[in-house]
Amino acid sequence: MTILRTKTSRVRMLAVLAVTGAMLSACSPSPAPSPTPTAAFASEDEAFAAAEEVYRAYNDAYNRVDFSDPSSFDPLDSFTTGTYQSSEREGLSELHATGAARSGQASVVWVHGIDMDISTVTVRVCKDLSDVEILDAGGKSLVSPDRPDFSAVELTLEIAGSELLLAGSQAVEDEACVP
Repeated sequence: MTILRTKTSRVRMLAVLAVTGAMLSACSPSPAPSPTPTAAFASEDEAFAAAEEVYRAYNDAYNRVDFSDPSSFDPLDSFTTGTYQSSEREGLSELHATGAARSGQASVVWVHGIDMDISTVTVRVCKDLSDVEILDAGGKSLVSPDRPDFSAVELTLEIAGSELLLAGSQAVEDEACVP
């Protein structure tokens, strides 16, 4: 009889442990779901429109840069990030150090959306550079005589929260950027 009671006690003990384990697991919070990345924009059109707005504002800020006044470079930082920002700063600093000056302004002819993903927006821009001249300290042009008046550039903008920041630029051939 003692053996029967011992077996019964063990079975009861296992049953109690199983029920307790089930109850504890039901009461313990399930692991929090990992966040699912969400798009910063409701559509590609919205993202491309935002990228155009950012680039036009950046172009306006760049047109206000005075190579002789490094503090005029600062507003560009609010539109750029990463290596794009550091490369731009380096180039502007070199122009300042050599006493270069710019006349005229670049204008944005058009901006076309190319691609969008969870972290970037890519657009192609056509710029009119015909009015822009860059001169060295002696007044000699630093602009190549072969530079076309219109230039196409493919830009990558990083999505940073609710902002877009210029992160990359690549000159491209685009027949639509020739008047």
